[in-house]
Amino acid sequence: MSEQLVSLFTGLLGGHVSGEIICFIISLFPILELRGGLLAASPAFLDVPIMKALPLCVLGNLLPIPFVLLFIERILLLMEKWKPTRGAALWLRAKAEKNKGKVQQYEFWGLVLFVGIPLPGTGAWTGSLVAALLHMPRRRAFLACVLGVLLAALIMSIVSYGLIGGLFG
Repeated sequence: MSEQLVSLFTGLLGGHVSGEIICFIISLFPILELRGGLLAASPAFLDVPIMKALPLCVLGNLLPIPFVLLFIERILLLMEKWKPTRGAALWLRAKAEKNKGKVQQYEFWGLVLFVGIPLPGTGAWTGSLVAALLHMPRRRAFLACVLGVLLAALIMSIVSYGLIGGLFG
């Protein structure tokens, strides 16, 4: 699914903005995040040099996290009160509830690994959602998300530029 979304974004934005901007934008979005940004930057898609792509994707993935940590609880409460958004709010709470055990068990390092290991349904957006709903101290949660995003950057750089790059290079 990530590859299809990356193809969609690169197709829609390609020719309108630079490959670097596309990678940054993709990294901002939940689901795709840094993984999608680095995949888009890889030789298989936009062929953005890794030394340009890495900081842009990391920054793009980290930018929304303070806002999620600060405001998600209030946003979800408002969404739950309004019938058209109630289902989405309840879905987000259920997603956080489903993943909280993974984070709660190991606390800080659990959040780092949850954000950093590139598996479906994990990442900085979901990790910060879980941390906020668990009332984890914000600075500690943000630091864990930063470390997790850096771990994901390392793993995805190897995958996107090493393995995939070897196939298309």
